[in-house]
Amino acid sequence: MLRLLSKSKSPKSPSFTSFSSSCLFNTHLRKSTTSTSISSNLFNLSSGFPPKHSNPTNLANIPNGYQHRKFQIGIGRVFPSGHGLNSSRLRDFGGNETRFSRAPRTSFVAESRSFCSKPNRESIEYDVVIVGAGPAGLSAAIRLKQLCLENDVDLSVCVVEKGAEVGAHILSGNVFEPRALDELLPQWKQEESPITVPVSSDKFWFLSKDHAFSLPSPFHNKGNFVISLSQLVRWMGAKAEELGIEIYPGFAASEILYDANDIVIGIGTNDMGVGKDGSKKENFQRGVELKGRVTLLAEGCRGSLSEKVLRKYNMREKGHAQHQTYALGIKEVWEIDEAKHKLGAVIHTLGWPLDQKTYGGSFLYHMKDRLVSIGLVIALNYHNPFLNPYEEFQKLKQHPAIKPVLEGGTVLQYGARILNEGGFQSIPYPVFPGGAIIGCSAGFLNVPKIKGTHTAMKSGMLAAEATFRVLHDGSSMETYWDNVKDSWIWEELYRARNYRPAFEYGLIPGLAISALEHYILKGKAPITLKHGKPDHEATDVAPKHHPIQYPKPDGVFSFDVPTSLHRSNTNHEHDQPAHLRLRDPEIPELVNLPEYAGPESRYCPARVYEYIPDEKGQLKLQINAQNCLHCKACDIKDPKQNIEWTVPEGGGGPGYSVM
Repeated sequence: MLRLLSKSKSPKSPSFTSFSSSCLFNTHLRKSTTSTSISSNLFNLSSGFPPKHSNPTNLANIPNGYQHRKFQIGIGRVFPSGHGLNSSRLRDFGGNETRFSRAPRTSFVAESRSFCSKPNRESIEYDVVIVGAGPAGLSAAIRLKQLCLENDVDLSVCVVEKGAEVGAHILSGNVFEPRALDELLPQWKQEESPITVPVSSDKFWFLSKDHAFSLPSPFHNKGNFVISLSQLVRWMGAKAEELGIEIYPGFAASEILYDANDIVIGIGTNDMGVGKDGSKKENFQRGVELKGRVTLLAEGCRGSLSEKVLRKYNMREKGHAQHQTYALGIKEVWEIDEAKHKLGAVIHTLGWPLDQKTYGGSFLYHMKDRLVSIGLVIALNYHNPFLNPYEEFQKLKQHPAIKPVLEGGTVLQYGARILNEGGFQSIPYPVFPGGAIIGCSAGFLNVPKIKGTHTAMKSGMLAAEATFRVLHDGSSMETYWDNVKDSWIWEELYRARNYRPAFEYGLIPGLAISALEHYILKGKAPITLKHGKPDHEATDVAPKHHPIQYPKPDGVFSFDVPTSLHRSNTNHEHDQPAHLRLRDPEIPELVNLPEYAGPESRYCPARVYEYIPDEKGQLKLQINAQNCLHCKACDIKDPKQNIEWTVPEGGGGPGYSVM
């Protein structure tokens, strides 16, 4: 008998079916008011296998009112920033750590029965499965539980996250607009949130090689805050868990599950412990199926499952959307001298080090604790295959207006991530049979504001409201799309729709059109500009350009890639199948190298791709997948779309804490 301690008004809880190598366990939950122990023959749900030892363990000392975390990898790593929940940790005879977290629920008893079956993977059922513990996914989860409390019902909600902990893969500028958070958690200012630094000044510079020319700032950041987004989502994760939401970090959602009618019924996670050659290692663990009545995809920009669903259901065509266009953001966090620190100061730039045909800009934000965020964003529709975004970022830090701020400081973290810049024109129809795409996976970023967190959060909240009506009232998920179009997201992105495509004509024309849109037409132009070629098609062949000679790193302001990678805390299990796959293994040597001079060796900010000579002296592409920052630039910029980015083992990748 498996007993789960859990306080709630409703007996609705996740049910699960587990498969071991010999027996199938089917678990059903029933209400109980006297349960005070847990039998140790609870199998380890993070692996899908029963524990090695089945001797009963006396766990009668579990504090009343604690809920058993049924399904967890990376126990104890969820909220290292101090935002974690009050919890107890116990170990069974197999050494498996069990975590109990406070949750306002009634008690349940889970009864297990078994019958023989062939080896298969564990299947766990929820009302709602959310992929991605970022701003959109957590906002959706929190809003769902709020609606449950308001309507005195209970829906089981889980959030699966490929990072080793919540926030580990989150990277953003970030000047935060609290509009959506004000709606979601109105008391956030009284709840020790990590949003404490209001914008104190807002400057906009045009950079030449040696000077910074001040321009009128179009960003209007009064009332906004300088934050670390990775810290914000950790705090939101704690808020979600307090509402009884199950968050499972360390699980990489690798496939969409469909029923016989091609309706999405959940996701499957990667197998763990598989060698490079595909063999099962000693620590092999079968992936799990997380099945939901509704599945919400909140993977962030260029989500791998989201892209598959978009193609399968022709969602761009259904929404009359143009292709998405992207930019690569590269960022460092420095600790600087206190005398140079200006709490809440915000600077954005255009111009140098980029040429006038390449869209992009930089940012410098003064955070709390003498920290500054500095980054460079480069649109991935750049033409020159010799351009190296990482090296352009190193050049930026040498500018006379920026270098003095960093002088005497220390780099704490480095990272990179793509962002979508298609805006209004590129929003697909976001509803698919069985669920919806939310947040940056759907492309709700406001380019002229350089902000997408507030719109991602709002989209998650709207999806949650539609999901609740689907499950509680039997309505249609289509209401999510209707509500998006009736919300301030739609109005905001419509008014900003012509800024990004204006720069297809170059830097100066782009600035002129943007000024006209912002100051005169105020987003009400009678026409909607179109985006140019998809980013991969924009890359010119090498003979049209000259190689760019970048200076060697000085180790003070500029650094080599291995040094920066160390600061990203990136780690992947070396002996696992490569998650970066070539659709045609011959294209790098037959096309990319001779025609484009091997651009993948430059556009990747982590030196994942290198051309090295073989025993005959011929250059061959080597993929260093263990370096991957999960930025996904390769999935976008490869000229022949030959690289497919798939998820590695859960828990791999960067380990950001203040990005």
